[in-house]
Amino acid sequence: MTTITTTRPRLGALTAESTFVSRSFIHSVRDVEALLMAVVLPTMLMLMFTWIFGNAIDPSGGYVDYVVPGIILLCAGFGASSTAISVSRDMTTGIIDRFRTMPIRSGAVLTGHVVASLVRNLVATGVVISVALLVGFRPVATPLEWVAAFGVVALYILAITYLFAAIGLAASTPEAASGFGFILLFLPYVSSAFVPVSTMPDWLQPVAEYQPITPIIETIRALLMDTPLGDSALWALAWCVGIIAVSVVWGAWLFRRKAGRR
Repeated sequence: MTTITTTRPRLGALTAESTFVSRSFIHSVRDVEALLMAVVLPTMLMLMFTWIFGNAIDPSGGYVDYVVPGIILLCAGFGASSTAISVSRDMTTGIIDRFRTMPIRSGAVLTGHVVASLVRNLVATGVVISVALLVGFRPVATPLEWVAAFGVVALYILAITYLFAAIGLAASTPEAASGFGFILLFLPYVSSAFVPVSTMPDWLQPVAEYQPITPIIETIRALLMDTPLGDSALWALAWCVGIIAVSVVWGAWLFRRKAGRR
């Protein structure tokens, strides 16, 4: 007697990816508190720096034009940090065991988290910019420069989201992932986001100058406010591409190692 073994066909890449993107979007919509914090907290910081500290830093009233590019990256960081928690939750609640029984590409779950975070944070960035325009932000960018600025922001969000996804894989619990991600959120404070690097103590200036956030902020600032660009764009691109490459390789290795043990 001949035994016939049937196997389920493997889902196409686009089908699997779109399914997990939809799943991540649904989780994002349901997590209203995280969505609000990703928008409200950076907006509150912008209002605080503009209305409370702005006149002391720049009596001419133009501080809002200086600080908004930094707030944009701060907003992206807050929004992307939730990815670490979501990925860690998937890895620790047993849902990965269920996914591994399905005929899908295992990395699709990470792609879903990253794409959903990118779209979610671009929307949050748009909200923050709208509020900034209401409180006096006056960019001088052309339409092409606006597109380029959004491209830089999107590339940064993609880089930081992949990094947070890898951190979520490396962390043992969602709480640990939140703690590790919170450390990265301090980087914009040690950069040119809120004050020029030249005003910092001498020992701190090299740290602020050569970390990834500063050239990205200076690139956005140059595109929106027509400040000198220098080589900031090249450094910003190099940092973002480098972070994405390292995070993707690290994340893929962590996912295979952890999911393979289940």
